[in-house]
Amino acid sequence: MKLICIGRNYAAHIDELQNERPTEPVVFIKPDSAILPKEQDFYIPDFSQDIHYEVEILVKIKKVGKHIAQQFAHNYYDEIGLGIDFTARDLQSQLKAKGLPWEKAKGFDGAAVIGKWNPKEKYENLDNLRFSLLKNGEKVQSGSTSLMLWKIDELIAHVSTYFMLKKGDILFTGTPSGVGRVSRNDYLQGWIENEELFSVNVR
Repeated sequence: MKLICIGRNYAAHIDELQNERPTEPVVFIKPDSAILPKEQDFYIPDFSQDIHYEVEILVKIKKVGKHIAQQFAHNYYDEIGLGIDFTARDLQSQLKAKGLPWEKAKGFDGAAVIGKWNPKEKYENLDNLRFSLLKNGEKVQSGSTSLMLWKIDELIAHVSTYFMLKKGDILFTGTPSGVGRVSRNDYLQGWIENEELFSVNVR
């Protein structure tokens, strides 16, 4: 399975990082080795002094698809989750400045937190789904899928033009504004609506 990630999908996050607004979804891949094992703490890697949290709505693909039309995209997933795209921001900035790929900053071991999965039917409207991240009990990120530049079904249609989607693939749909640095002994909790879907200790 693969982790397909979308960058720059919330206007406020684009502004806070002073990035250029894209004309189509920004797509990158994390390897499956980036998944943080369940119940394991996240350890800040030695190669970065500036690891950032990025909370994101996740979608789990349930069957093989290629060149999926947007109107049929809803047939390719039935579970929604929440996770963190940990990013070595200092390393990413260095790579971007040289025009190089981001993978070392995004795909390192443990860089993908994946929380509990829920059936999509649990949520009344996937295009207006509220989610948040708490750090040490304080809300640091708050977003809604209504603010996405490209909604879930649009993303699936776009991504499947380039990559065959397979059962078990996970789509990270982008992060809202409010990203920030983590430090040792931080405690992170991710919520969709009024339900906690993950928690993780930073070491």
